[in-house]
Amino acid sequence: MTRKFFGTDGVRGRANSHPMTAEMALKLGAAAGRYFRRDGSSAHRVVIGKDTRLSGYMFETAMTAGFTSTGMNVFLLGPVPTPAVGMLTTSMRADVGVMISASHNPAEDNGIKFFGPDGFKLSDEAESEIERLMEEGVEPAQAKNIGRAKRIDDGRFRYNERVKSTLPRGMTLAGLKVVIDCANGAAYRTAPEVLWELGAEVIPVGTAPNGYNINDQCGSTYVQTAAEAVVAHGADVGICLDGDADRVMILDETGQVADGDQLMGLMAKSWADQGKLAGGALVATVMSNLGLERFLEAEGLTLERTSVGDRYVVERMRAGGFNLGGEQSGHIVMSDYATTGDGLLAGLQFLAAMVETGKKASELTQVFEPVPQLLQNVRYGTGQKPLDEAHVKAAITDAEARLAGNGRLLIRKSGTEPLIRVMAESVDEAILNAAVADVVAAVKAATQ
Repeated sequence: MTRKFFGTDGVRGRANSHPMTAEMALKLGAAAGRYFRRDGSSAHRVVIGKDTRLSGYMFETAMTAGFTSTGMNVFLLGPVPTPAVGMLTTSMRADVGVMISASHNPAEDNGIKFFGPDGFKLSDEAESEIERLMEEGVEPAQAKNIGRAKRIDDGRFRYNERVKSTLPRGMTLAGLKVVIDCANGAAYRTAPEVLWELGAEVIPVGTAPNGYNINDQCGSTYVQTAAEAVVAHGADVGICLDGDADRVMILDETGQVADGDQLMGLMAKSWADQGKLAGGALVATVMSNLGLERFLEAEGLTLERTSVGDRYVVERMRAGGFNLGGEQSGHIVMSDYATTGDGLLAGLQFLAAMVETGKKASELTQVFEPVPQLLQNVRYGTGQKPLDEAHVKAAITDAEARLAGNGRLLIRKSGTEPLIRVMAESVDEAILNAAVADVVAAVKAATQ
């Protein structure tokens, strides 16, 4: 199903450039308002959260205008993590939730993603219907039925208490020294508050947003800063969130990083041992390491793979009745506690494992030996379709033949940036490097 604006995780792009303009946001808000306000009553409401990007003010205002023009009442949460929006959409009985964020992207970008009344991200069909309403135009509400807007001051604290309640009753983090890197993003207040209130000694990193520095040399996509802090302060563990705090990377006491695959492997085995892993399976994407799959098989568990995007992970979890899933990039979805990826919640689960086992972070983070994996990105221009070029197809076919039997190749377009992602795995690193290099060279040639 082709969609003009929505990608794998909402609408995203460079702020003040198509499609991420104030005009588009206003139309999008009006279309979503009309889609969710079907019966014409005045009880409909929407909650809107955002991260710390400067453009968030512009999009928050435009979305508010669009929603209120169709009679929706708007509750503005201010900077909160994406999973807080999912949670508050249901707890506040809202018809729709909106998060204004471009996640791990640089400050110049922004995005808009929606949650339905059940707290889950919208389906492809719902997004397509909203796009149809945008194109056709939406009849505004009568003057007497225009919606109201107000700020909600306690949304962050509601979320904080919900996250803290997921730890076993009576557990404390006292005695743990934790570096928390908030990427100068949406969790810059929430994450340090939660960890301190649970008893940890907190070393904050990336907690001084200025509108421009979100994800800038900090956070889950740049763990070096937090790793240096872990070593310098003699911390027990580091937790690195991204700009909207829906993904996480864990650092052990030496500053070594563990990605989402390692964390999911740890949690899957632990939950299975406790009889908590629904369906005996973990849901992950095609990007997850082959080593994770082999580890789970050895434990008598199954890896259910989906397309890239935590939304598709959640859809498979709901369809199959599974309660644990996520992505190598650090989206960890625990449906017993949340409706979407939650980096802070996943980090707390790791800290709980440290407390329960008495083990160091380094003893918990490397649960399986990963198969050598190489990922390279190639940027392409507007209107270019490098994957349609004959010489690119030939390079891909040749690489697949070389990897057959001892690895795999995955080529895909990013759903959030104009990038072709070339990923391969193989136990033979020479073949791995050559296969990726040849495909990348062919794709680059097609973009010249």
